[in-house]
Amino acid sequence: MNIREQYEERTEKLLEPIVNSFGFKTVDVEYVKEGSDFYLRAYIDKEGGITVDDCEKVSRRLEELLDKEDFIPNAYILEVSSPGLGRQLKKEKHYLSNIGETVDVKLYKPFEGRKEFTGTLVSYADEMFEFDIEGNIIKLEASKISKICLHFEF
Repeated sequence: MNIREQYEERTEKLLEPIVNSFGFKTVDVEYVKEGSDFYLRAYIDKEGGITVDDCEKVSRRLEELLDKEDFIPNAYILEVSSPGLGRQLKKEKHYLSNIGETVDVKLYKPFEGRKEFTGTLVSYADEMFEFDIEGNIIKLEASKISKICLHFEF
């Protein structure tokens, strides 16, 4: 596990009791460098959607714990937000909790002449996905997929 993953995992462990106390759920935690700045982002959700006030409450409590634990040596910007409507699915827990949902999939190389498609996530197990695309079931290995996002129609 690299240092980024360690920071994300440790932050998620601090975040879980906070979000649970408010009846929310943790969607993801990411630690990234953008330009010259580091960002520690926590994505949270609840039935009916997260509000700015919800994010602020969680942010204040998480910030206190992060300051106390002080395990990230460099300066970073803490952001707590909603995962967004067309959010990316990146972890096994995301795939499993979104079975039956419509997703947009991007591939590294074309499959049956297409590098992108929209379909229903039917299943995920052992690094294998099944998608229903207009009644046709296709199976793809995780290593062939560059990105999966929840589909959102405007």
